[in-house]
Amino acid sequence: MNTLTIDIRRAEPCDADQIADVHLEAWRGAYSGIIPHKALTSMINRRGAEWWANAIRRAATVLVVEIGGMIAGYATIGRNRAKELRQQGEIYELYLRPEYQGIGLGSRLLSAAKQKLADHGLKGVVVWALEDNANAVAFYAGAGGRDIAEGIEIFDQKALKKVAFVWE
Repeated sequence: MNTLTIDIRRAEPCDADQIADVHLEAWRGAYSGIIPHKALTSMINRRGAEWWANAIRRAATVLVVEIGGMIAGYATIGRNRAKELRQQGEIYELYLRPEYQGIGLGSRLLSAAKQKLADHGLKGVVVWALEDNANAVAFYAGAGGRDIAEGIEIFDQKALKKVAFVWE
């Protein structure tokens, strides 16, 4: 009988190839048909393995969820960038490979990201999701996030509404 381990840990530069793959698959799955194709392709192409390795080396906080040696998802976290919100921590990104969605890994990664921010002394957490990304909106609302603010992101002249979810 094989036992697969699930580990959530800080990313290392050697994880960059797999994180880039997760990014590509997750963003295509989440944003195709929402973000204009040209803008989406450009955003994905900017974030190859070298970009991720550099981000990790520069001390960006990137967490990965690893299953039996394969990275199934990642989260990037840090200080809240929206000064009008009082939450001190922010989850900038939280993505899973499509085949690993819906089985509880996102909840575990979200919990680990919130805990890491708290461990750094940051009180409260915010995460933004595009309103048209129904899966993300449902996930954050289902995880107890309160929808408290809205904003706009522009992609190739297309304005998309984003929603802030917070935890105290």
